Amino acid sequence: MKPKFRDRQQAGELLAETLLDFAHKPDVLVLGLPRGGVPVAAEVAKALQAPLDVFVVRKLGVPGCEELAMGAIASGGVRLINDEVVNSLRIPAEVIRCVADAEQLELERREGSYRHHLPPPEVESKTVIIVDDGIATGSTMRAAISALRQRAAGRIIVATPVIAASTYLELQRLPDGLFAVMVPADFRGVGEWYSDFSQTSDEEVRQFLRPHDHRAAGAAAAPPNMARGNRTREDSNLKPSDP
Repeated sequence: MKPKFRDRQQAGELLAETLLDFAHKPDVLVLGLPRGGVPVAAEVAKALQAPLDVFVVRKLGVPGCEELAMGAIASGGVRLINDEVVNSLRIPAEVIRCVADAEQLELERREGSYRHHLPPPEVESKTVIIVDDGIATGSTMRAAISALRQRAAGRIIVATPVIAASTYLELQRLPDGLFAVMVPADFRGVGEWYSDFSQTSDEEVRQFLRPHDHRAAGAAAAPPNMARGNRTREDSNLKPSDP
């Protein structure tokens, strides 16, 4: 039987243990990708005593097979296209444009819902830890990295509880660090690695962000045991272990 995270909270707690080198650093900012990445990011921010915010990215799913990403868009007008998928399926430019326009509306709706009157997160010259609940193809995370580069983030650290092994190899050269708890070769979807993968609502996202408006550091400190460099951990029981 494959090891599984109990839920996003436990996944965030375990992920935070790989990131303890970033604890108590004044230049660190934790960004969660809504919606499912925010509960994970909240646990990371709490453990590192870092501010928490959101960064909105939308996947461009292939019509009729939405789980397959043909690209992604992110805040700041960033658009990435997966040429391999588009060319292999011969997806017309008009289809891409229609999907992108629809996702842009949803991106703007979410930003308004989560941010209200708050300004966008200040990332310039900061160490930004961007968190999702899992990474399959990596197109969404690539868009986030590209957008953060455009905004002059100092260092970009990608952190996720689980990432497909093939995507890990492709993605690791893009950020300044890539941290994961599990990197399985046999990967069909993020949800298979969680016992509870129920959808996170907009209201739940707002609840996670509320203690950080405008946006205070997390409350609880992590134990002083440090992890360095790119880190992964695979443990059949998903229990903390020494590096």
